[in-house]
Amino acid sequence: MTTAPSTPSPVLRPHAEVEFAAELVALSAQDTRERPTNWRLSPWAVVAYLMGGELADGTVITPKYVGNRRLMEMAVATLATDRALLLLGVPGTAKTWVSEHLAAAISGDSTLLVQGTSGTTEEQLRYGWNYARLLTEGPTPAALVPSPVQRAMERGAIVRVEELTRMPSDVQDALVTVLSEKALPVPELGTEVQAVPGFNLIATANDRDRGVNDLSAALRRRFNTVVLPLPADPEEEVRIVQRRVAELGAALRLPEVPAGAEEIRRVVTVFRELRSGATEDGKVSVKVPSGSLSTAEAISVVVGGMALAAHFGDGSLSAADVAAGMVGAVVKDPVHDAVAWREYLEAVVRDRAGWDDLYDACRAL
Repeated sequence: MTTAPSTPSPVLRPHAEVEFAAELVALSAQDTRERPTNWRLSPWAVVAYLMGGELADGTVITPKYVGNRRLMEMAVATLATDRALLLLGVPGTAKTWVSEHLAAAISGDSTLLVQGTSGTTEEQLRYGWNYARLLTEGPTPAALVPSPVQRAMERGAIVRVEELTRMPSDVQDALVTVLSEKALPVPELGTEVQAVPGFNLIATANDRDRGVNDLSAALRRRFNTVVLPLPADPEEEVRIVQRRVAELGAALRLPEVPAGAEEIRRVVTVFRELRSGATEDGKVSVKVPSGSLSTAEAISVVVGGMALAAHFGDGSLSAADVAAGMVGAVVKDPVHDAVAWREYLEAVVRDRAGWDDLYDACRAL
């Protein structure tokens, strides 16, 4: 059994199509199924790339998403039609991660991206102008600055729109014509850009952040929605955290620190109990903090703990190393969350067998 080799990258975070280029090449070489126009892989191979597995030649494809395979099949099947895809879920459910890998596997380019914020303008979704040329030449094709959406339409590629609901509603609706007519009008030039086969759009959104703008009914109708849940099984969540911590530690070139399985399990347990409002055995109810306490935040806490252990500790991940990150992740609101965290420490952590070190480390902060 062999693993597709990876080439060390000089950048901090290589794009998916660069980091996993060997896997994509191996899949393409063995992919004999029909591919939609301008797709690099067949829908079956795209799902295989996301879910991982072993190819016939022994090449190991690392899993990019750990969860229900049917959700990924639904997402890929949507992109093979003329419907756009909306990945919906609370923060930290791998929406951005999945959208990047979908674009990498389908188009070989995950960089056609619009990041949604409260300051995103309509021009960032449609097109802008080189104002120096506009003033001297007037509106001409050479003065037009294409957006990632326009470039994807021209190339027949996937464009990603992150945090769609962070954008103002009137900016969101700039996508209605693009998604329904598959055309982008340019009235200044009396023309339009028509999408070529292979074009589609992946948007991500969540309803937990402040400043969320609901999608209009007209825009929502143009998406197929796939909801990405938090891991239902604690063992699955622990495995996700362990794998991503190992990958991030290598990417960040952290000094070697064994990722303590016990500390990871405790971080995951604390986050799951605070998310659900009850202990795992259901015997104690706890207050739910305002934060999402997602798997992504658990990964961040453990990676931060490994950095502390490597640079300021004895090289072994301990409760003291993860405590600071855990408190920072839980206590987002200094009033409500601080009360919830103190009550959880006293009612749950203090009396739990084998958790004395974690209780003392958290109390010390």
